[in-house]
Amino acid sequence: MASTSQLNTLISLAEKKTDDAAKMLGVAIRAGEEAEQKLALLQQYRDDYAARLESTRSVGLSIMSHQNYQVFLGKLDSAIIGQEVTVEHEKRRIAESRSAWQENARKKMSFGALSQRAQKEAQRLEDKRDQKLMDEHAARLKAYKR
Repeated sequence: MASTSQLNTLISLAEKKTDDAAKMLGVAIRAGEEAEQKLALLQQYRDDYAARLESTRSVGLSIMSHQNYQVFLGKLDSAIIGQEVTVEHEKRRIAESRSAWQENARKKMSFGALSQRAQKEAQRLEDKRDQKLMDEHAARLKAYKR
């Protein structure tokens, strides 16, 4: 079994890796939220622009203006598709970061369990040594009284 100092080193490293993984998960979650907000804004803007086109059509619209609206709506649709790809990428990044954090936390807990087991074993050996000393002392005392 590894020595206490080795286990403490492993626990410290695992804690650092877990903390780093938690920070990375936080960054990924924030990036995902920002990507989803941008997507929502783009979709809202596209809906507003399409509504503006419809209201402008009712009062009359030149062919050139109609084409300009259509071109811009196409560009908005392309931007929305690109942002949807970004949102999906961020979701995968969040899942990967969460998995890495969970794995590091599991390792940290494993090293903690090993450390506790080593401490219990050391305590058991210490108790056994103390009991042996007490038995020897009692035997000597008994022999001395004879």
